[in-house]
Amino acid sequence: MSAPGAITLVAPLEGWSTPLAEAPDEVFANRMLGDGVAIDPTTGTLFAPCDGEVLVLPASRHAVTLRAAGTCEILLHVGIDTVALGGEGFEAHTRQGAQVRAGDALVSFDLDLLARRAKSVLTPVIVTADSQFRIRRQSVSRAVAVGDFLMELEPCAATRSSTPPTSTAAAPAVRRLTVRFEHGIHARPAALLAAALKPLAADVRILARGREANARSTVALMALGVQRGDEIEIRAAGPDAANAVSALATAFAAPAAPAEAPGTTRKASVRVATPPAPAAAPGQLPGVIASAGLALGPAVQLRRPEIEVAEAGIGVTEEGAALDRARAAVRARLERRAHAEAETQPAREIAAAHLELLDDPELVSAARGAIALGKSAAFAWRAAVRASAATLQSLEDRRLRERVDDLLDLETQVLAALQGATAAPGIVLREKAIVIARELLPSQLVALDAARVAGVALAAGGPTSHASILAAAMGIPALVALGPAVLAVADGTALVLDAGRGVLEVDPGEARLAAVRAAVSARTARRASLEAAAQRECRTADGTRIEVFANIGSVSEAQAAVRNGAEGCGLLRTEFLFLERHAPPTESEQAAEYQKIADVLGTRPLTIRTLDAGGDKPIPYLPLPAEENPALGLRGVRTSLAYPQLLRTQLRAVLAVRPSASCRVLLPMISDVDEIHTVRALLEELRDELGLRELPSVGVMVETPASAVLADRIAAVADFLSIGTNDLTQYTLAMDRGNPQLAARLDALHPAVLRLIARAAEGARAHRRHAAVCGSLASEPLAAPLLVGLGVHELSAVPAMIPLLKERIGSVSLAECRALAQQALQADSAADVRALAAAAAPRAAAVSP
Repeated sequence: MSAPGAITLVAPLEGWSTPLAEAPDEVFANRMLGDGVAIDPTTGTLFAPCDGEVLVLPASRHAVTLRAAGTCEILLHVGIDTVALGGEGFEAHTRQGAQVRAGDALVSFDLDLLARRAKSVLTPVIVTADSQFRIRRQSVSRAVAVGDFLMELEPCAATRSSTPPTSTAAAPAVRRLTVRFEHGIHARPAALLAAALKPLAADVRILARGREANARSTVALMALGVQRGDEIEIRAAGPDAANAVSALATAFAAPAAPAEAPGTTRKASVRVATPPAPAAAPGQLPGVIASAGLALGPAVQLRRPEIEVAEAGIGVTEEGAALDRARAAVRARLERRAHAEAETQPAREIAAAHLELLDDPELVSAARGAIALGKSAAFAWRAAVRASAATLQSLEDRRLRERVDDLLDLETQVLAALQGATAAPGIVLREKAIVIARELLPSQLVALDAARVAGVALAAGGPTSHASILAAAMGIPALVALGPAVLAVADGTALVLDAGRGVLEVDPGEARLAAVRAAVSARTARRASLEAAAQRECRTADGTRIEVFANIGSVSEAQAAVRNGAEGCGLLRTEFLFLERHAPPTESEQAAEYQKIADVLGTRPLTIRTLDAGGDKPIPYLPLPAEENPALGLRGVRTSLAYPQLLRTQLRAVLAVRPSASCRVLLPMISDVDEIHTVRALLEELRDELGLRELPSVGVMVETPASAVLADRIAAVADFLSIGTNDLTQYTLAMDRGNPQLAARLDALHPAVLRLIARAAEGARAHRRHAAVCGSLASEPLAAPLLVGLGVHELSAVPAMIPLLKERIGSVSLAECRALAQQALQADSAADVRALAAAAAPRAAAVSP
């Protein structure tokens, strides 16, 4: 007799019914997704086991999730690791959201194809862990025909009554949220999400756009095609289910790693997403600017190496071990690059993202499945990578399609390692050249001698690809999306790459080449002159001392700052020590890193900002609460005060830096004086513990209208003020700085923002404190005289802009700066302010580093 509310499931396949524990996959066998049975099919059509709604039908069509009786969810997963087929061999007979009856055809599949290419054709039929139904009886270890009895389900006790279940197993966890990543789930945020789950024992799935992905798989997450603003559902089962959902919700809470964080060190080129030129003259190819600049040189066609591989393996054990060794070799190289102080920040971030792809469970599982079928490690790896690449290539989102290059890059690196090479094949350039390729792998660009690369011209690609980001960070002018015509340019052809207009000029003639050569030479000479002059201290034309410091986030950026004439560090972003790891850095780790940077700066001031976590910098190991608006939540010093041991450890590390007289502490996101008192009390306690005689100066970041309005009160208890114009602007104008639709209007030269800067400077002056600006506005030469006129004594900028800032400040008197500031405060808009500043310095407005 059936229990009240019971559901009967009939066999959806013809075959042999077997216990779920026999499934060759620990997620299914250990019932991490839920309980059920598995069927070894003898025919190739999957039917509905009951009446219900098609809840999920992924694009790969390898699985179907039905919802029955309102809350019971049944997952039908055809074969094991069949997602790697990318839909090949599958045909859907229904659609997501459709109502079906028991016995309706859902999906057909090529059983022979699956038998050859999948890990197993065994098909789990699972009652998902969060359905609140359990199996009362089931039919296993016997042959079944479509429509035969398979399982009877009954509601769990928690569903039938208010008495909580007595089971000691962890309850499944589910949460719905909206994605805030600026470009959706692409490589770096996908890597961040997967990394957040590494220490947790849970099976975690993300449902979006009618598709499902293993949250531990970077590739599967990217293949969802999730965009900013999409709603997703996180489902977790296992001992750490609740913690896994919380960790992902924290990571999803705000935009991850924008293409260029405020204050990021950048060479002369600046990456911009410019549309192709509307028209081009004969001999000119229009493209998209990936890294601005002007270059000339001979064409060198760079063709991606195609490594030959054998299909047949020499044995499952031998090939599996070979793949492990090759991945280990590539992993070691990537880890060195991810932590190399000499690498640029984008290069380190890309290496970290590649590390996640290298260990992607879907990729590795698909490769191992092919090895189990007798394939060689090289053939298996290539097949797994290209199946995932094909899935990404089919997506509509251009940015996600650009990640295909990252997969193919890893393919090449691992195949090279399998052949015993210490690195992927590269190319030697004999002179400064314009490198042409269909697309360029990040590893290929890194392998090139940057001193011999004049520019990069790609037939395909996009301005947000990792190769484009690297080119900009390396200061190499680059154009992408030039089309197939560029691949027909003969090696040695003279080229002019104008990544200001977005045009590649092919064999433009000697007169044009001479003009460009002169322009490049003049720019180089001017830059050298500015850098030489920047080694002197900065003063206005009438001798007023204005300090020009640098914003830095690594040893390499500190070295760049010193080369460019920085007089100190006005902002050390310490988040680089805390991100992309699973536990906070120790006191000794932090002290060692801070000391390396202090050694580069010598006796120059070093301003160390305490951890600025939360908001747009989520940290996986901090269980920060999910917030509807992270920008208004637990951010900056609020996070540090919520986790005082974290702050204590960081301050002890700061106090260990020598020379101690050069060190300053900067507190982010201060909104009232009590927060300053609390940190000072902790510093005094640590002074006594460590037996120190003096403490570093304590400064405060003015990033909110509240702190600007209270600047006179704050300056009474702080030693200096540093104005963060990025957050101050977004809070003043009520515009999210991560929203691309508002980017053009989010201007720190808005009169309302300038009035708050003036208010903060006035508050500092009342207590004889100095006022600094460390936000991105400090890196604009156009704005420098205006900020000086508002009462700012220190600018902390991107290192590459320091020579231009010093030149601009040295060209005006303090009286001229004050007059300009007063005009700006009376303006009606940011555009009016910019016009005033440009009129005061027409040459500076057009200056390019």
